[in-house]
Amino acid sequence: MNGEVPIDIVLPYYSPSKRAWPAIESVLAQTYAHWRLVVVDDAYPEEGIRERLEALADPRVEYVRNEENIGLARNFSRCLDLVRAEHFTMLGDDDLMHPTYLESIVARLAENPGVDIVQPGVRVIDGEGRPTLPLADRIKRVLRPRGGSDGVVLAGERMAESLIRADWAYFPSLVWRTAAARRHGFREEYAVALDHGLLLDIALDGGSILVYDDVVFDYRRHRSSVSSATASSGIRFAQERDFALAFAARMASRGWRRAARTGRRRVISRLHAATEAVAALLGRDVRRARSLAAFVVR
Repeated sequence: MNGEVPIDIVLPYYSPSKRAWPAIESVLAQTYAHWRLVVVDDAYPEEGIRERLEALADPRVEYVRNEENIGLARNFSRCLDLVRAEHFTMLGDDDLMHPTYLESIVARLAENPGVDIVQPGVRVIDGEGRPTLPLADRIKRVLRPRGGSDGVVLAGERMAESLIRADWAYFPSLVWRTAAARRHGFREEYAVALDHGLLLDIALDGGSILVYDDVVFDYRRHRSSVSSATASSGIRFAQERDFALAFAARMASRGWRRAARTGRRRVISRLHAATEAVAALLGRDVRRARSLAAFVVR
């Protein structure tokens, strides 16, 4: 792999342009120039983003608008269909690439040309851009493999066991081999685990992920995010349970006993449900606390 390998950046868009613009500016600020940005507008009512993108007059920037709103999962699949490069990343509309993000990724791909996914170091920020580390991210930090600056490669069963224990990956920061991602696609039945399902599908297919520690990406964590809202309501834990048991069964059928056992135990998901149940009790919402507690014991 040479130093001029192109990277496609797809941005599934459904938000005010003022929210997404810093993410777009972080792409424009990249020290590595061989990228293509495709903003895929899921029929957001405000159409101002098209004019702002066209005003850039940058041939590397493209705008696509869906004729109707198709929802997050289907728009992710639409984004994947539009990728042309051998590698791509799916940027969140309020996350931020550091200027050396792509340069850093391409250097690791050059040293590890066979990997299917690259996970760089990530800094978590809040809605105002300040560094933050909520409980979920503290757990991710503990369970995430340590790769140093050079990186560590996990493949097959080792990758599957690590990721089914806890989804420590940060989806918007990942760079994917397009062929590997397209071979499986996004599982729309697991709306809150689209990326996790794809990661495990690739692991079950014998794929690999390179994890390194250099921090080159800012992931924005909102309390109002989809993952936070679904955790509060319990929907997330129901999906996580079904998801883990389904993948554990597939791993067991492959003879991956440790990975399957880890998936069936669902330790991190149960602990997360327990913390939400305690929060509900403290808020005197006994009904919700009981509902969430069911995911701890079952």
